[in-house]
Amino acid sequence: MPDVAHEDALAVLQALRQAGFVAYFAGGCVRDLLMGRQAKDYDVATDAAPQQVRGLFKNTQAVGAAFGVILVRQGRSTIEVATFRTDLEYRDGRRPEGVKFATAEEDANRRDFTINGLFLDPVENRIIDFVGGQADLQARRLRAIGNADRRFAEVHLRLLRAVRFASRLDFEIEAATAEAITTHATELKRISPERIAEELRKMLTPATRDRAFQLLHRFGLIAVLMRFLPEKMPDRLKPPVPIFLSLNPGKAVAFGAALAALVLDFRMNAAEAAGDPRDWFSASEIKRSVLSMRQTLKISNDELNEMSWSMSFVQLLADETPRVAALKRFLNQPHAEDAMQLMAAVASCGMMNDRIGVLMQTLDHYRQTEFAPLPLVTGDDLTTAGASPGPKFKLALDAAYDAQLEGTITTKQQAMDVAMKVVQ
Repeated sequence: MPDVAHEDALAVLQALRQAGFVAYFAGGCVRDLLMGRQAKDYDVATDAAPQQVRGLFKNTQAVGAAFGVILVRQGRSTIEVATFRTDLEYRDGRRPEGVKFATAEEDANRRDFTINGLFLDPVENRIIDFVGGQADLQARRLRAIGNADRRFAEVHLRLLRAVRFASRLDFEIEAATAEAITTHATELKRISPERIAEELRKMLTPATRDRAFQLLHRFGLIAVLMRFLPEKMPDRLKPPVPIFLSLNPGKAVAFGAALAALVLDFRMNAAEAAGDPRDWFSASEIKRSVLSMRQTLKISNDELNEMSWSMSFVQLLADETPRVAALKRFLNQPHAEDAMQLMAAVASCGMMNDRIGVLMQTLDHYRQTEFAPLPLVTGDDLTTAGASPGPKFKLALDAAYDAQLEGTITTKQQAMDVAMKVVQ
């Protein structure tokens, strides 16, 4: 199957070459190609100035012209074309105050890690390596370009990028780079929650998330990231997160489910530290932790719901004899599969495994039945019957549907009788 993005990027590169400019593939796409991976996107680096790039292509967008970055729409792809540059001083830990257009070698030396500082000439099939990136790729080593302290002081988010690359690629982090990560860990406080959450999405959802979390602990990053949670963070040298590490091992998981596992682990640690390990699944404390997690990372409403639904089994465990309606509603919620996986992870850690085993058997039984029938009555039915819409509508519909799920009613009229008693 042809790599359309590669073909489109090559067309952009060749157009720059034909106009007399130097142009290479740059950054992550070169790393991925050298590792035998398919690149997700292709970036082109060139000595053409931004206005020269815009003059050469019909469909462009100047997303960062001051930094030498132009988006070129070619075929079915959008190719980022960046002018070789060196950065001016960094003051905010995020971006330089300005740039100066420079040579390819200077451009390579301003980048973050050697494996991301390579250029590829796809026409001559030649690697341009000013930073020793090829040797680090062969050694499966992640190393900052130049002075590691300077690289992380420039862009604090590189601390998380280092963990993401090392875990995803299964690379060891070079000693000086590792030391600098620990030294600069507290600087993550200067990064917005939204940007931190975006990095965590990329490292805590893949099958490699166990190593990512261990590295976050090793370098003291997780304590900084989760500092607003109500639970006291455990010793960073001993990351006790068995639920997170047992969640669907070897496979990708949803971000909300991963965060839910961490919340339960943190709750378990806090309950044990308080001398009451039974309190780890307190519904009220878990809700508090979920809201704190949302505030800490500024996650979306969808991800908040994903996290909350993934932990919805906690309410079932808190009830000695959960109602049939509650069990069926659990199976019909949007993230039931995530919740089942999380429940299995809790049981595999030896916590409440007998109760969870019985609960999962019961849920499996109802899975074989019609656990989510269409409701016998709707809001329109209640309105037609003369009920006025209001706060009691949902209560009435829930009561009727619960009775339907329990099997205590089977007809529309019976459902109407139950609902009307609530609204009247």
